[in-house]
Amino acid sequence: MPASDRRLLASIHDVSPRFSDQVDRLAERLARHLGGPRFAMLVVPDHWGDAPIAGDRAFHARLRDWHAAGIELFVHGWFHRDDSRHAGAAAGFKARHMTAGEGEFLGLGEDEALDRMRRGRALIEDIVGAEVAGFVAPAWLYGPGALAALATAGFAIAEDHLRVWAPADGRVLARGPVVTWASRSRGRIASSIAFAALARHALAPLRTVRVAVHPGDTGVPRLLDSIDAAFARLLRGRTPGRYRDLLTA
Repeated sequence: MPASDRRLLASIHDVSPRFSDQVDRLAERLARHLGGPRFAMLVVPDHWGDAPIAGDRAFHARLRDWHAAGIELFVHGWFHRDDSRHAGAAAGFKARHMTAGEGEFLGLGEDEALDRMRRGRALIEDIVGAEVAGFVAPAWLYGPGALAALATAGFAIAEDHLRVWAPADGRVLARGPVVTWASRSRGRIASSIAFAALARHALAPLRTVRVAVHPGDTGVPRLLDSIDAAFARLLRGRTPGRYRDLLTA
């Protein structure tokens, strides 16, 4: 398969005034690997309820600049914090073990999920004057209510840990696990580095490979080295792409 048909999709998660410095460092790093701002940013409207974008005019300007440079902007929840009471063992396990209390859309009902999706979309689109690229739930976790809300929210693209899809018709646009890293503990650091080392070879045959980085990665030199190695390997015979390319592939 020619390189033009093989894509690497990269994204920076948790873009918020709270993490401005870390996001800048990640954007600079990814731009070096990708030959420019050819990546997505996942924007959190009010991270954990104390970093609101709404009244932050300086951050509005940054969002407009990023959008003008060609960076795709996704709505990434509203609070990025899970305040739900979870029914069922499976949902409870995900909430406790797959995220540090950040699976915001895992336990929401359809109405509340749809309201947060719509408010996040309206906020970002009003700031940049253009449509957002899509929606990605915090920690890639969706409960039944969130999935039902996506069907009517009007987003062109959604993503979880194993696929990218078009919510309007359910069409799967790409499959395969995201290569990402975790900085919350020594154990998670080590396991994410090990997975990335495996994935950068095992996922190489896929047509589309996704890489996601987080602000916390910038504080761990071992993670930054692993991120660099992943990009160097996965970009062999592969073109940096954009999520919207998947809609017309």
